[in-house]
Amino acid sequence: MRNKLKIVFSRMPITIVLLLIQLGWIGYIVLRLDGTTGWIKDVISWITIIVAIYIVSRRDNPAYKLIWILMLLALPVFGVLLYLLFGHSGVSRQIKKAFAKSDRQFEKYLYYDDDIVNELKTYDKQLYNTSRYITNTAKYPIYRNHYIKYHPLGDDGLADLLNELKKAQKFIFMEYFIVEPKGKVFSEILEVLEEKHKAGVDVRLMFDDIGSLPYVDKKCMAKLKQTGINFRRFNPVLPVLAAFMNNRDHRKITVIDGKVGFMGGYNLADEYANINCKFGHWKDTGVLIKGKAVDNLTAMFLGMWNVLAKGDTSYGTFFDNAKYDDTECKGYVQPYADTPLDKEHVGKNVYLNIIKTATDYVYMYTPYLIIDDEMISQLCLASMSGVDVRIVTPGIPDKKMVFMATKSYYPQLIEAGVRIYEYKPGFLHAKTFVSDDEVASVSSINLDFRSLYLHFESGVIMYCCDEIENIRKDFENTFEKSVEITKKDCDERGLLLRIMQSILRLFAPIL
Repeated sequence: MRNKLKIVFSRMPITIVLLLIQLGWIGYIVLRLDGTTGWIKDVISWITIIVAIYIVSRRDNPAYKLIWILMLLALPVFGVLLYLLFGHSGVSRQIKKAFAKSDRQFEKYLYYDDDIVNELKTYDKQLYNTSRYITNTAKYPIYRNHYIKYHPLGDDGLADLLNELKKAQKFIFMEYFIVEPKGKVFSEILEVLEEKHKAGVDVRLMFDDIGSLPYVDKKCMAKLKQTGINFRRFNPVLPVLAAFMNNRDHRKITVIDGKVGFMGGYNLADEYANINCKFGHWKDTGVLIKGKAVDNLTAMFLGMWNVLAKGDTSYGTFFDNAKYDDTECKGYVQPYADTPLDKEHVGKNVYLNIIKTATDYVYMYTPYLIIDDEMISQLCLASMSGVDVRIVTPGIPDKKMVFMATKSYYPQLIEAGVRIYEYKPGFLHAKTFVSDDEVASVSSINLDFRSLYLHFESGVIMYCCDEIENIRKDFENTFEKSVEITKKDCDERGLLLRIMQSILRLFAPIL
Protein backbone atom coordinates (compact mmCIF):
# COMPACT_ATOMS: atom_id res chain seq x y z
CA MET A 1 0.00 0.00 0.00
CA ARG A 2 2.86 2.35 0.87
CA ASN A 3 4.50 1.73 -2.53
CA LYS A 4 1.21 2.44 -4.32
CA LEU A 5 0.82 5.72 -2.44
CA LYS A 6 4.38 6.67 -3.39
CA ILE A 7 3.56 6.10 -7.05
CA VAL A 8 0.30 8.08 -6.84
CA PHE A 9 1.97 11.05 -5.16
CA SER A 10 5.19 10.99 -7.19
CA ARG A 11 6.17 13.81 -9.52
CA MET A 12 4.91 12.28 -12.76
CA PRO A 13 1.23 11.58 -11.88
CA ILE A 14 0.92 14.88 -9.99
CA THR A 15 2.26 16.77 -13.00
CA ILE A 16 -0.13 14.96 -15.34
CA VAL A 17 -3.11 15.68 -13.10
CA LEU A 18 -2.27 19.38 -12.84
CA LEU A 19 -1.85 19.64 -16.62
CA LEU A 20 -5.19 17.90 -17.17
CA ILE A 21 -6.86 20.33 -14.76
CA GLN A 22 -5.48 23.23 -16.79
CA LEU A 23 -6.68 21.67 -20.05
CA GLY A 24 -10.09 21.11 -18.46
CA TRP A 25 -10.27 24.74 -17.38
CA ILE A 26 -9.36 25.85 -20.90
CA GLY A 27 -12.05 23.54 -22.26
CA TYR A 28 -14.62 25.06 -19.92
CA ILE A 29 -13.74 28.59 -21.06
CA VAL A 30 -13.99 27.46 -24.69
CA LEU A 31 -17.49 26.06 -24.14
CA ARG A 32 -18.59 29.33 -22.59
CA LEU A 33 -17.13 31.35 -25.45
CA ASP A 34 -18.63 29.02 -28.04
CA GLY A 35 -22.10 29.98 -26.90
CA THR A 36 -21.51 33.69 -27.37
CA THR A 37 -22.79 35.74 -30.28
CA GLY A 38 -22.13 39.13 -31.80
CA TRP A 39 -18.76 40.82 -31.72
CA ILE A 40 -17.09 38.19 -29.47
CA LYS A 41 -17.82 35.47 -31.99
CA ASP A 42 -16.51 37.70 -34.80
CA VAL A 43 -13.29 38.32 -32.87
CA ILE A 44 -12.84 34.58 -32.33
CA SER A 45 -13.33 33.94 -36.06
CA TRP A 46 -10.76 36.57 -37.01
CA ILE A 47 -8.24 35.22 -34.50
CA THR A 48 -8.72 31.74 -35.97
CA ILE A 49 -8.19 33.06 -39.50
CA ILE A 50 -5.04 34.98 -38.47
CA VAL A 51 -3.57 31.92 -36.73
CA ALA A 52 -4.39 29.76 -39.78
CA ILE A 53 -2.60 32.21 -42.09
CA TYR A 54 0.35 32.24 -39.70
CA ILE A 55 0.53 28.42 -39.75
CA VAL A 56 0.43 28.30 -43.55
CA SER A 57 3.20 30.92 -43.83
CA ARG A 58 5.60 29.04 -41.52
CA ARG A 59 8.38 26.86 -42.88
CA ASP A 60 6.93 23.77 -41.22
CA ASN A 61 6.27 20.38 -42.77
CA PRO A 62 3.03 20.36 -44.84
CA ALA A 63 1.64 17.38 -42.87
CA TYR A 64 2.25 19.29 -39.64
CA LYS A 65 0.43 22.33 -41.02
CA LEU A 66 -2.51 20.22 -42.22
CA ILE A 67 -3.34 18.70 -38.84
CA TRP A 68 -3.30 22.09 -37.11
CA ILE A 69 -5.46 23.72 -39.79
CA LEU A 70 -7.98 20.89 -39.32
CA MET A 71 -7.86 21.43 -35.55
CA LEU A 72 -8.61 25.13 -36.04
CA LEU A 73 -11.55 24.37 -38.33
CA ALA A 74 -13.00 21.75 -35.98
CA LEU A 75 -12.34 23.64 -32.72
CA PRO A 76 -11.86 27.36 -33.49
CA VAL A 77 -11.05 28.59 -29.97
CA PHE A 78 -9.67 25.44 -28.41
CA GLY A 79 -7.61 24.74 -31.54
CA VAL A 80 -5.95 28.16 -31.31
CA LEU A 81 -5.07 27.62 -27.65
CA LEU A 82 -3.72 24.11 -28.32
CA TYR A 83 -1.58 25.40 -31.18
CA LEU A 84 -0.14 28.17 -29.02
CA LEU A 85 0.73 25.59 -26.36
CA PHE A 86 1.84 22.57 -28.41
CA GLY A 87 1.93 23.48 -32.09
CA HIS A 88 5.40 24.94 -32.37
CA SER A 89 8.73 25.33 -30.66
CA GLY A 90 8.26 27.65 -27.73
CA VAL A 91 11.90 28.59 -27.37
CA SER A 92 12.30 32.21 -26.32
CA ARG A 93 14.60 34.64 -28.08
CA GLN A 94 16.78 34.72 -24.99
CA ILE A 95 17.32 30.95 -25.11
CA LYS A 96 18.00 31.06 -28.86
CA LYS A 97 20.60 33.77 -28.30
CA ALA A 98 22.23 31.71 -25.56
CA PHE A 99 22.54 28.68 -27.87
CA ALA A 100 23.81 30.85 -30.72
CA LYS A 101 26.47 32.29 -28.44
CA SER A 102 27.62 28.80 -27.42
CA ASP A 103 27.79 27.75 -31.07
CA ARG A 104 30.04 30.67 -31.91
CA GLN A 105 32.29 29.90 -28.95
CA PHE A 106 33.11 26.32 -29.88
CA GLU A 107 33.57 26.74 -33.65
CA LYS A 108 37.11 28.08 -33.24
CA TYR A 109 38.18 24.92 -31.41
CA LEU A 110 37.04 22.49 -34.13
CA TYR A 111 39.52 21.30 -36.74
CA TYR A 112 38.52 22.17 -40.31
CA ASP A 113 40.96 20.53 -42.75
CA ASP A 114 40.45 21.47 -46.41
CA ASP A 115 42.80 18.69 -47.51
CA ILE A 116 40.45 16.07 -46.02
CA VAL A 117 37.44 17.71 -47.66
CA ASN A 118 39.12 17.85 -51.06
CA GLU A 119 40.31 14.28 -50.71
CA LEU A 120 36.74 13.10 -50.17
CA LYS A 121 35.56 15.27 -53.04
CA THR A 122 38.04 13.60 -55.38
CA TYR A 123 37.03 10.14 -54.18
CA ASP A 124 33.25 10.57 -54.36
CA LYS A 125 31.43 13.81 -55.10
CA GLN A 126 28.12 12.60 -53.63
CA LEU A 127 29.72 11.68 -50.28
CA TYR A 128 31.50 15.03 -50.33
CA ASN A 129 28.18 16.85 -50.88
CA THR A 130 26.63 15.16 -47.83
CA SER A 131 29.65 16.00 -45.69
CA ARG A 132 29.75 19.58 -46.92
CA TYR A 133 26.07 20.01 -46.13
CA ILE A 134 26.65 18.95 -42.50
CA THR A 135 29.64 21.29 -42.17
CA ASN A 136 27.84 24.25 -43.73
CA THR A 137 24.64 23.90 -41.70
CA ALA A 138 25.50 22.18 -38.41
CA LYS A 139 29.11 23.50 -38.35
CA TYR A 140 30.75 20.15 -37.52
CA PRO A 141 33.82 19.18 -39.59
CA ILE A 142 34.84 15.82 -41.04
CA TYR A 143 37.89 13.82 -39.87
CA ARG A 144 40.08 11.11 -41.42
CA ASN A 145 41.63 7.85 -40.20
CA HIS A 146 39.80 7.46 -36.90
CA TYR A 147 39.16 4.39 -34.81
CA ILE A 148 35.48 3.58 -34.72
CA LYS A 149 33.79 0.51 -33.27
CA TYR A 150 30.19 -0.42 -33.98
CA HIS A 151 28.05 -1.87 -31.19
CA PRO A 152 25.23 -4.08 -32.58
CA LEU A 153 23.58 -4.16 -29.14
CA GLY A 154 23.21 -1.69 -26.30
CA ASP A 155 24.59 -4.43 -24.03
CA ASP A 156 27.94 -4.23 -25.85
CA GLY A 157 28.00 -0.43 -25.91
CA LEU A 158 27.23 -0.05 -22.21
CA ALA A 159 29.91 -2.64 -21.30
CA ASP A 160 32.55 -0.73 -23.29
CA LEU A 161 31.28 2.54 -21.85
CA LEU A 162 31.80 1.32 -18.28
CA ASN A 163 35.34 0.12 -19.09
CA GLU A 164 36.34 3.41 -20.72
CA LEU A 165 34.88 5.47 -17.86
CA LYS A 166 37.25 3.67 -15.48
CA LYS A 167 40.21 4.97 -17.51
CA ALA A 168 39.19 8.65 -17.32
CA GLN A 169 41.87 11.00 -16.02
CA LYS A 170 40.69 14.55 -16.70
CA PHE A 171 36.99 14.86 -17.51
CA ILE A 172 33.80 12.93 -18.21
CA PHE A 173 30.83 14.49 -20.00
CA MET A 174 27.57 12.54 -20.29
CA GLU A 175 24.35 13.72 -21.97
CA TYR A 176 21.34 11.38 -22.19
CA PHE A 177 17.60 11.45 -22.72
CA ILE A 178 16.94 8.86 -19.99
CA VAL A 179 18.77 7.95 -16.82
CA GLU A 180 17.42 5.37 -14.39
CA PRO A 181 19.15 6.06 -11.03
CA LYS A 182 17.74 2.96 -9.32
CA GLY A 183 18.68 0.62 -12.17
CA LYS A 184 21.68 -1.71 -12.31
CA VAL A 185 23.21 -0.01 -15.37
CA PHE A 186 23.24 3.52 -13.97
CA SER A 187 24.17 2.36 -10.47
CA GLU A 188 27.36 0.79 -11.82
CA ILE A 189 28.12 3.89 -13.87
CA LEU A 190 27.39 6.22 -10.95
CA GLU A 191 29.78 4.26 -8.75
CA VAL A 192 32.57 4.88 -11.25
CA LEU A 193 31.60 8.54 -11.63
CA GLU A 194 31.76 9.03 -7.85
CA GLU A 195 35.22 7.45 -7.69
CA LYS A 196 36.45 9.62 -10.55
CA HIS A 197 34.99 12.76 -9.00
CA LYS A 198 36.79 12.04 -5.73
CA ALA A 199 40.00 11.53 -7.71
CA GLY A 200 39.70 15.04 -9.16
CA VAL A 201 38.14 14.20 -12.54
CA ASP A 202 35.69 16.85 -13.80
CA VAL A 203 32.44 14.87 -14.03
CA ARG A 204 29.35 16.42 -15.62
CA LEU A 205 25.99 14.79 -16.31
CA MET A 206 22.98 16.09 -18.25
CA PHE A 207 19.66 14.35 -18.72
CA ASP A 208 16.28 15.30 -20.13
CA ASP A 209 13.67 15.83 -17.44
CA ILE A 210 10.71 14.38 -19.36
CA GLY A 211 12.72 11.39 -20.59
CA SER A 212 13.81 10.63 -17.04
CA LEU A 213 10.54 11.65 -15.36
CA PRO A 214 9.39 8.06 -14.63
CA TYR A 215 12.72 7.27 -12.93
CA VAL A 216 14.05 10.40 -11.22
CA ASP A 217 12.25 11.49 -8.04
CA LYS A 218 13.28 13.76 -5.16
CA LYS A 219 15.30 11.01 -3.48
CA CYS A 220 17.24 10.34 -6.67
CA MET A 221 17.94 14.04 -7.08
CA ALA A 222 19.13 14.25 -3.48
CA LYS A 223 21.41 11.24 -4.01
CA LEU A 224 22.95 12.80 -7.09
CA LYS A 225 23.60 16.04 -5.19
CA GLN A 226 25.27 14.10 -2.35
CA THR A 227 27.80 12.61 -4.77
CA GLY A 228 29.09 16.08 -5.59
CA ILE A 229 28.84 15.35 -9.30
CA ASN A 230 27.92 18.38 -11.37
CA PHE A 231 24.62 17.63 -13.10
CA ARG A 232 21.88 19.47 -14.98
CA ARG A 233 18.31 18.64 -16.01
CA PHE A 234 17.31 19.78 -19.47
CA ASN A 235 14.06 21.74 -19.62
CA PRO A 236 12.68 20.75 -16.18
CA VAL A 237 9.05 19.67 -16.19
CA LEU A 238 6.71 22.15 -14.57
CA PRO A 239 2.98 21.54 -13.98
CA VAL A 240 2.24 24.48 -16.28
CA LEU A 241 1.19 24.26 -19.92
CA ALA A 242 4.07 25.67 -21.98
CA ALA A 243 5.18 25.35 -25.59
CA PHE A 244 8.87 24.84 -24.75
CA MET A 245 7.97 21.44 -23.29
CA ASN A 246 7.81 20.26 -26.93
CA ASN A 247 11.58 20.53 -27.27
CA ARG A 248 13.50 17.73 -25.60
CA ASP A 249 17.18 16.76 -25.40
CA HIS A 250 17.12 13.35 -27.11
CA ARG A 251 20.90 13.05 -27.51
CA LYS A 252 23.00 10.15 -26.19
CA ILE A 253 26.61 11.27 -25.80
CA THR A 254 29.60 10.45 -23.60
CA VAL A 255 33.00 12.16 -23.86
CA ILE A 256 36.01 10.94 -21.90
CA ASP A 257 39.12 13.17 -21.72
CA GLY A 258 38.33 14.48 -25.21
CA LYS A 259 39.85 11.29 -26.61
CA VAL A 260 37.03 8.72 -26.42
CA GLY A 261 33.42 9.26 -27.38
CA PHE A 262 30.20 7.24 -27.43
CA MET A 263 27.10 7.94 -29.51
CA GLY A 264 24.01 5.99 -30.54
CA GLY A 265 20.49 5.10 -29.51
CA TYR A 266 20.85 3.60 -26.03
CA ASN A 267 20.23 5.43 -22.75
CA LEU A 268 21.48 4.82 -19.22
CA ALA A 269 18.71 2.46 -18.16
CA ASP A 270 18.40 -1.28 -17.61
CA GLU A 271 16.16 -2.15 -20.56
CA TYR A 272 18.87 -0.96 -22.98
CA ALA A 273 21.13 -3.69 -21.59
CA ASN A 274 18.32 -6.26 -21.66
CA ILE A 275 17.85 -6.17 -17.91
CA ASN A 276 14.18 -6.28 -16.84
CA CYS A 277 13.01 -5.53 -20.36
CA LYS A 278 9.21 -5.60 -20.77
CA PHE A 279 9.27 -5.82 -24.56
CA GLY A 280 11.25 -8.97 -25.30
CA HIS A 281 14.83 -8.64 -26.50
CA TRP A 282 15.84 -4.98 -26.77
CA LYS A 283 18.02 -4.23 -29.79
CA ASP A 284 19.89 -0.96 -29.89
CA THR A 285 23.07 0.24 -31.58
CA GLY A 286 25.89 2.67 -30.95
CA VAL A 287 29.51 3.50 -31.74
CA LEU A 288 32.75 4.10 -29.88
CA ILE A 289 34.98 6.76 -31.46
CA LYS A 290 38.64 7.48 -30.74
CA GLY A 291 40.50 10.35 -32.33
CA LYS A 292 40.28 14.05 -33.01
CA ALA A 293 36.65 13.67 -34.15
CA VAL A 294 35.69 13.43 -30.47
CA ASP A 295 36.16 17.21 -30.41
CA ASN A 296 32.78 17.46 -32.14
CA LEU A 297 31.14 15.61 -29.24
CA THR A 298 32.92 17.81 -26.69
CA ALA A 299 31.57 20.88 -28.48
CA MET A 300 28.02 19.44 -28.57
CA PHE A 301 28.07 18.79 -24.85
CA LEU A 302 29.61 22.07 -23.75
CA GLY A 303 27.32 24.05 -26.04
CA MET A 304 24.30 22.60 -24.24
CA TRP A 305 25.92 22.72 -20.80
CA ASN A 306 26.66 26.43 -20.96
CA VAL A 307 23.05 27.25 -21.74
CA LEU A 308 21.72 25.11 -18.87
CA ALA A 309 24.36 26.42 -16.46
CA LYS A 310 23.54 30.01 -17.49
CA GLY A 311 27.20 30.84 -17.63
CA ASP A 312 30.35 30.43 -19.68
CA THR A 313 32.78 27.55 -19.49
CA SER A 314 36.32 28.00 -20.75
CA TYR A 315 36.40 25.69 -23.75
CA GLY A 316 40.13 25.74 -24.44
CA THR A 317 41.11 23.47 -21.56
CA PHE A 318 38.98 20.60 -22.77
CA PHE A 319 40.10 20.81 -26.38
CA ASP A 320 43.77 21.14 -25.42
CA ASN A 321 43.46 17.75 -23.74
CA ALA A 322 42.51 16.22 -27.09
CA LYS A 323 45.86 16.78 -28.83
CA TYR A 324 47.11 13.37 -29.94
CA ASP A 325 47.97 11.49 -33.11
CA ASP A 326 45.22 10.11 -35.31
CA THR A 327 44.86 6.34 -35.33
CA GLU A 328 45.61 4.32 -38.45
CA CYS A 329 42.12 3.50 -39.68
CA LYS A 330 40.61 3.76 -43.13
CA GLY A 331 37.85 6.20 -43.97
CA TYR A 332 36.20 9.35 -42.64
CA VAL A 333 33.91 10.12 -39.69
CA GLN A 334 31.74 13.15 -39.01
CA PRO A 335 29.86 13.43 -35.71
CA TYR A 336 27.15 16.08 -35.81
CA ALA A 337 24.22 17.51 -33.85
CA ASP A 338 20.77 18.68 -34.90
CA THR A 339 18.76 21.40 -33.19
CA PRO A 340 15.13 22.56 -33.42
CA LEU A 341 16.22 26.16 -32.95
CA ASP A 342 16.83 26.73 -36.65
CA LYS A 343 14.79 25.89 -39.74
CA GLU A 344 17.36 23.38 -40.99
CA HIS A 345 16.38 19.75 -40.37
CA VAL A 346 19.88 18.30 -40.54
CA GLY A 347 19.06 14.78 -39.35
CA LYS A 348 16.24 14.37 -41.86
CA ASN A 349 18.34 15.74 -44.73
CA VAL A 350 21.26 13.45 -43.90
CA TYR A 351 18.85 10.50 -44.11
CA LEU A 352 17.40 11.79 -47.39
CA ASN A 353 20.89 12.19 -48.87
CA ILE A 354 21.80 8.62 -47.95
CA ILE A 355 18.64 7.34 -49.65
CA LYS A 356 19.03 9.59 -52.71
CA THR A 357 22.64 8.64 -53.36
CA ALA A 358 22.17 4.87 -52.88
CA THR A 359 22.78 2.87 -56.05
CA ASP A 360 22.79 -0.73 -54.80
CA TYR A 361 21.12 -0.93 -51.39
CA VAL A 362 20.07 1.09 -48.34
CA TYR A 363 19.07 -0.58 -45.05
CA MET A 364 17.44 1.18 -42.08
CA TYR A 365 16.63 0.50 -38.43
CA THR A 366 13.95 2.66 -36.81
CA PRO A 367 11.68 2.09 -33.80
CA TYR A 368 9.01 4.40 -35.22
CA LEU A 369 8.13 4.90 -38.87
CA ILE A 370 6.07 8.09 -38.95
CA ILE A 371 7.28 10.03 -41.98
CA ASP A 372 6.18 12.82 -44.28
CA ASP A 373 5.42 12.70 -48.00
CA GLU A 374 8.94 13.79 -48.94
CA MET A 375 10.52 10.83 -47.14
CA ILE A 376 7.87 8.42 -48.49
CA SER A 377 8.43 9.63 -52.06
CA GLN A 378 12.21 9.28 -51.77
CA LEU A 379 11.97 5.74 -50.37
CA CYS A 380 9.52 4.70 -53.08
CA LEU A 381 11.58 6.35 -55.84
CA ALA A 382 14.76 4.62 -54.70
CA SER A 383 13.04 1.23 -54.60
CA MET A 384 11.34 1.66 -57.98
CA SER A 385 14.71 2.71 -59.43
CA GLY A 386 16.20 -0.67 -58.53
CA VAL A 387 17.77 0.09 -55.13
CA ASP A 388 17.28 -2.64 -52.51
CA VAL A 389 15.48 -0.65 -49.80
CA ARG A 390 14.81 -2.41 -46.49
CA ILE A 391 13.43 -1.10 -43.21
CA VAL A 392 13.40 -2.94 -39.87
CA THR A 393 10.86 -1.95 -37.21
CA PRO A 394 10.02 -3.55 -33.83
CA GLY A 395 8.25 -6.87 -33.48
CA ILE A 396 7.05 -5.98 -29.97
CA PRO A 397 6.19 -2.26 -29.66
CA ASP A 398 6.76 -0.09 -26.62
CA LYS A 399 3.93 2.27 -27.62
CA LYS A 400 1.00 0.44 -29.21
CA MET A 401 -0.75 3.49 -30.67
CA VAL A 402 2.47 4.76 -32.26
CA PHE A 403 3.17 1.27 -33.62
CA MET A 404 -0.30 1.17 -35.13
CA ALA A 405 0.49 4.47 -36.87
CA THR A 406 3.84 3.01 -38.01
CA LYS A 407 2.09 0.07 -39.66
CA SER A 408 -0.20 2.44 -41.58
CA TYR A 409 2.81 3.40 -43.73
CA TYR A 410 3.56 -0.20 -44.75
CA PRO A 411 1.13 -0.66 -47.69
CA GLN A 412 2.33 2.27 -49.80
CA LEU A 413 6.00 1.44 -49.24
CA ILE A 414 5.56 -2.28 -49.90
CA GLU A 415 3.64 -1.61 -53.12
CA ALA A 416 6.65 0.42 -54.32
CA GLY A 417 8.97 -2.51 -53.59
CA VAL A 418 10.34 -1.43 -50.20
CA ARG A 419 10.92 -4.49 -48.01
CA ILE A 420 9.77 -4.08 -44.41
CA TYR A 421 10.75 -6.40 -41.55
CA GLU A 422 9.60 -6.64 -37.95
CA TYR A 423 12.19 -7.71 -35.38
CA LYS A 424 10.44 -10.67 -33.81
CA PRO A 425 12.62 -11.22 -30.69
CA GLY A 426 11.38 -7.93 -29.24
CA PHE A 427 11.73 -4.17 -29.45
CA LEU A 428 14.14 -2.53 -31.89
CA HIS A 429 15.20 0.91 -30.68
CA ALA A 430 18.17 1.42 -33.06
CA LYS A 431 18.46 4.33 -35.49
CA THR A 432 20.99 3.08 -38.04
CA PHE A 433 21.42 3.43 -41.82
CA VAL A 434 23.88 1.70 -44.13
CA SER A 435 24.22 2.03 -47.90
CA ASP A 436 26.35 0.54 -50.69
CA ASP A 437 29.14 -0.52 -48.27
CA GLU A 438 30.34 3.09 -48.40
CA VAL A 439 28.25 5.19 -46.02
CA ALA A 440 26.57 4.52 -42.68
CA SER A 441 24.87 6.54 -39.95
CA VAL A 442 24.36 5.72 -36.27
CA SER A 443 22.35 8.27 -34.32
CA SER A 444 19.64 9.11 -31.80
CA ILE A 445 17.30 10.27 -34.60
CA ASN A 446 14.09 8.29 -35.08
CA LEU A 447 12.13 8.38 -38.32
CA ASP A 448 9.30 10.34 -36.71
CA PHE A 449 8.22 13.96 -36.54
CA ARG A 450 9.42 14.61 -33.00
CA SER A 451 13.00 13.51 -33.69
CA LEU A 452 13.16 15.11 -37.13
CA TYR A 453 11.65 18.47 -36.17
CA LEU A 454 11.36 19.09 -32.40
CA HIS A 455 14.22 17.42 -30.53
CA PHE A 456 17.90 18.11 -29.96
CA GLU A 457 19.61 15.11 -31.58
CA SER A 458 23.06 13.72 -32.38
CA GLY A 459 24.61 11.27 -34.81
CA VAL A 460 27.73 10.23 -36.65
CA ILE A 461 28.05 9.55 -40.35
CA MET A 462 30.84 7.28 -41.63
CA TYR A 463 32.28 7.27 -45.13
CA CYS A 464 34.34 4.36 -46.51
CA CYS A 465 35.18 3.03 -43.01
CA ASP A 466 36.07 -0.63 -42.46
CA GLU A 467 33.41 -0.83 -39.73
CA ILE A 468 30.66 -0.29 -42.32
CA GLU A 469 31.03 -3.94 -43.27
CA ASN A 470 30.16 -4.97 -39.70
CA ILE A 471 27.09 -2.74 -39.79
CA ARG A 472 25.92 -4.42 -43.00
CA LYS A 473 26.50 -7.86 -41.46
CA ASP A 474 24.46 -6.82 -38.43
CA PHE A 475 21.57 -5.98 -40.73
CA GLU A 476 21.88 -9.32 -42.49
CA ASN A 477 21.77 -11.14 -39.14
CA THR A 478 18.78 -9.06 -38.07
CA PHE A 479 16.87 -9.85 -41.27
CA GLU A 480 17.19 -13.56 -40.38
CA LYS A 481 15.66 -12.89 -36.95
CA SER A 482 12.83 -10.81 -38.38
CA VAL A 483 9.60 -11.48 -40.28
CA GLU A 484 9.08 -9.75 -43.60
CA ILE A 485 5.72 -8.01 -43.96
CA THR A 486 3.97 -8.75 -47.26
CA LYS A 487 1.27 -7.03 -49.27
CA LYS A 488 -1.04 -9.87 -48.25
CA ASP A 489 -0.45 -9.03 -44.58
CA CYS A 490 -1.49 -5.44 -45.29
CA ASP A 491 -4.55 -6.46 -47.34
CA GLU A 492 -5.81 -8.69 -44.53
CA ARG A 493 -6.24 -5.79 -42.13
CA GLY A 494 -9.81 -5.46 -40.89
CA LEU A 495 -11.95 -2.44 -41.76
CA LEU A 496 -11.93 -1.12 -38.19
CA LEU A 497 -8.12 -1.35 -38.02
CA ARG A 498 -7.78 0.50 -41.32
CA ILE A 499 -10.02 3.29 -40.07
CA MET A 500 -8.07 3.59 -36.82
CA GLN A 501 -4.75 3.64 -38.69
CA SER A 502 -6.02 6.34 -41.05
CA ILE A 503 -7.02 8.51 -38.09
CA LEU A 504 -3.71 7.90 -36.33
CA ARG A 505 -1.80 8.69 -39.50
CA LEU A 506 -3.63 12.01 -39.76
CA PHE A 507 -2.54 12.89 -36.23
CA ALA A 508 0.93 11.31 -36.67
CA PRO A 509 2.75 14.69 -36.84
CA ILE A 510 1.73 15.50 -33.26
CA LEU A 511 2.08 12.03 -31.70
